[in-house]
Amino acid sequence: MPINPEQYVPEHPEVPTHLDLELGKLRQNLLGMWNLVISQVSKAEEALNYHDRNLAMEIKANEKRVDAFELNITLGCENILALYSPVAADLRFVLSVLKIAYNLERTGDYAKTIANIVLDLEKPLPPEVIKKSGVPAMFAVTLTMLHDIQRAFETGDSSLSRVVFSKDEELDTINKGAYRTFTELIRENPEEIPALLHLLSVVRRLERIGDQSKNIAEEIIFYLEADLIKHNKSKRKPPQEI
Repeated sequence: MPINPEQYVPEHPEVPTHLDLELGKLRQNLLGMWNLVISQVSKAEEALNYHDRNLAMEIKANEKRVDAFELNITLGCENILALYSPVAADLRFVLSVLKIAYNLERTGDYAKTIANIVLDLEKPLPPEVIKKSGVPAMFAVTLTMLHDIQRAFETGDSSLSRVVFSKDEELDTINKGAYRTFTELIRENPEEIPALLHLLSVVRRLERIGDQSKNIAEEIIFYLEADLIKHNKSKRKPPQEI
């Protein structure tokens, strides 16, 4: 049975300790950061589709909030480690939260980079060009990954984390075909070469967001199952598929 992230003292669940309270605060801070980062990625897609410069500026401004979340979470983890010396699942939780926050911050950075790309574009790209580039499909996959791993963390369901690995393979497939796709787009739209190069940069950032989500999935599995699966692809599959 997966661990419930909110249950930190199984022996006396009705009497929360100081450690319980601090872990609960840490969890809520991380979920707040998660929601903000998902919003940043979603807004980046909207800003690109509609060449919304105001929304792009909003994303850039919100990056300071993402950074503030990461700093507060890092300090919270350091405080818990120094004052309470957590062990077992509690220790894994703190270590995982520390790394998850880092990966979420990197995801926020990529959303900000996409916002900068929108600001660099002189005019909107034709919708059919954006669609053919594979960018809408990549946005859909990355947002699904972010939602899935957030739900895995909230519910303590490591099987949801493993779903993310197959989603990351979808992103890799689109990314590998990007050069061929963009060669065709450039040949068909020579007047859009500068904008298409910007769009190719968006593809690269979305692929990296997928990598960050995969890293987060690995951390959730480590916390819930005490299993290090980094560099071990066979362990990324559900047990019945191994």
